[in-house]
Amino acid sequence: MTTLDAVDRRVLAALDADPRATVAQLALDLGLARGTVHARLQRLAASGALRLNSTRIAAEALGLPMRALVTADVEQDEFEGMVADMARIPEVVECVGISGDSDLMIQIAARDADHVYDITQRILRCRGIRRTSTSIVLRELLGYRLGHLLHA
Repeated sequence: MTTLDAVDRRVLAALDADPRATVAQLALDLGLARGTVHARLQRLAASGALRLNSTRIAAEALGLPMRALVTADVEQDEFEGMVADMARIPEVVECVGISGDSDLMIQIAARDADHVYDITQRILRCRGIRRTSTSIVLRELLGYRLGHLLHA
């Protein structure tokens, strides 16, 4: 991952404020050359500093208004196969390895409680998954955010 310098942070803050801004508009707004902005964006994308635009899409708009967080315990020798199996479940929007009592935290998007049940059953069939625990998200109190860190 690339360490961000002041110019990277300015470019990202401007892009966060207007995700549809063109390279030319960003350059004009920031007082930078178009080539500089273009090169920075390419480098940031290649390094993984920029996430996919699809992370901005609300699951509700796709007909999946219910979110749930699933923790799972995994047989460590099945880890790679489990990740491949998990990636084939379209309703899994995020899967991270965690420390503590469980090995994984899996965020899912679903139509309703029955759909949550169906998804968790598919998760249980992934290689290496021993057991799961599911919590329904009742309300998002503070959404995923990073823009404020650009100014820190």
